Amino acid sequence: MIWLRLLENIYWYPEVGFDCNTYLIADEILTVIDPGTSIEKLLRSMVRDGFKIEDVKLIINTHSHPDHCAANQELKNLSKAKIAMHKAEAKHLEVSREMAKYFALDPLNFKIDFYLEDEVKLGKTVFKVIHTPGHSPGSICLYEEKLKVLICGDLIFDKSVGRTDFPGGSSTQLKNSIENVSKMDVEFLLPGHMKPLIGKEKVKNNFEFIKKYYFDLL
Repeated sequence: MIWLRLLENIYWYPEVGFDCNTYLIADEILTVIDPGTSIEKLLRSMVRDGFKIEDVKLIINTHSHPDHCAANQELKNLSKAKIAMHKAEAKHLEVSREMAKYFALDPLNFKIDFYLEDEVKLGKTVFKVIHTPGHSPGSICLYEEKLKVLICGDLIFDKSVGRTDFPGGSSTQLKNSIENVSKMDVEFLLPGHMKPLIGKEKVKNNFEFIKKYYFDLL
């Protein structure tokens, strides 16, 4: 499986099948962002990189769609990690539970331990929590200013954007959210699907492409 250590303490575990990109933040609080649907993929990847699943302390979801969080409970069972997402996503989680049934995935039987607000400190790594509705009501991006890293969930991808036709989606909100984050100083754009974009010029060009070719379609 393709994998990449993006930065000294940020690892990318690519999506496999009906899944999503998973990011591991190796800091004082070992954190998994969007475990996806496969705990087996995560286990293999972490062991290969020298980490133990039981050492995970925090699970962050950029949103509650099942391809991003179906493995939450199993990961929590193995690690006792806390689960966190944005408060605006709490009610939408019930919609996501129905989506999991529709796609014949494991039930989303986890509970949110706490809600993410302004920032989350993992040690030296400090992410600003940015509410970016559009793909879902409580979607978030995580921005690390020192590293110029934006973990953007399903807001934006390489020459594509997140769907807005699911329940709770909004084209207007998605465009506003993209406009807001496009103003940030980003060198590493880490999306929920497809490959990361690395390099300030690539990231900038991608935002410009999205605005030019997608905004009129939303």
